Amino acid sequence: MILMKNINVFTLFIGICLVQCTQAETRVDLLELPPGFHIEIYADGVENARQMVRGDEGTIFVGTRRAGKLWAVSDEDGDQFAEQVRMIDSDLTMPSGVEFLGGDLYVGAVDRILRYEGIESRLDQPPEPVVITDVFPEKTHHGWKYLRFGPDGMLYIPIGVPCNICDEEGFGEIRRINPDGSGMEVFAHGVRNSVGLAFHPDNGQLWFTDNGRDMLGDDLPADELNHAPDQGMHFGFPYCHQSDLPDEEFGKDQDCGDYTAPVSDLDPHAAALGLVFYTGQMYPSEYSNRLFITQHGSWNRSEKSGYRILVLDVQANGKVLDTQVFVSGWLQNEEDWGRPNDVLVMPDGALLVSDDKAGVIYRISYVAE
Repeated sequence: MILMKNINVFTLFIGICLVQCTQAETRVDLLELPPGFHIEIYADGVENARQMVRGDEGTIFVGTRRAGKLWAVSDEDGDQFAEQVRMIDSDLTMPSGVEFLGGDLYVGAVDRILRYEGIESRLDQPPEPVVITDVFPEKTHHGWKYLRFGPDGMLYIPIGVPCNICDEEGFGEIRRINPDGSGMEVFAHGVRNSVGLAFHPDNGQLWFTDNGRDMLGDDLPADELNHAPDQGMHFGFPYCHQSDLPDEEFGKDQDCGDYTAPVSDLDPHAAALGLVFYTGQMYPSEYSNRLFITQHGSWNRSEKSGYRILVLDVQANGKVLDTQVFVSGWLQNEEDWGRPNDVLVMPDGALLVSDDKAGVIYRISYVAE
């Protein structure tokens, strides 16, 4: 009986530690922001939180990559902390990308786009999704999606390449389709692995991040921030990387000037992912239309890089005037405890940030000091 009691106590301790010790590792106090900005936990227990989107009634929907789950996060009393995290589907294939239109949730799950109709009134009993298209490649290497509806009403979807470096037909593109899955067309070419799309609030033009190839050392090539004002542009992959670097295999006899250069080279291997233009009113006026970019963090550098959020002063026509670190601290002495993934502007002007390692969503607010 004494042994059984000890086992029960040990089991209880483990159960408590699984919750409390995990929370203790989410060290918000280590994060550094500019004066006046404050960061706190908006939602926890959101396993592998990736792209976010806000529904018409305020639900934050969150995709995942490794977990295969979809989350619905609700702050029902408006206290800026989500009391309820629901799993609305599971066992999906990398449902990383999420978007919302007309009361319906759109989800990118590698080779297909799913639609959950009328989802916000059915969170406790989610509907079976409708497959609006299943014609995308099935390969999972760089196959997870990031979804964004453009001002033209079409859904934009990157198709990452199934490799580190290769030249395969039907990959390395950004495509767009109508909300019903019809009218698919290629919008941009030469895009290795974009996990972030945003449209400028003034002119509706597309901006996107792109992750550079691996195995050229710690400092080559740079990740990219690209600007695509027109359909049909080619951004160089696999022939040219960053602004001016021909690929050692595919770039022979290529002129990088024949392709569209990035508007900004970003830190090599830092994994620039989600991005958003700031359209809120909470932050100081100089932040209006500035571009926030998450750097998810490196996996293949001798010294880690990334694990932070950048803010860029950009012009609508594609010129980057300045780049600053906005949030840092997820990396401590070569040990990372969190990895920022996506950013979302809330109606009150606060910024939400998903973290797929810590399994939380942060809220960044501002109060003048």
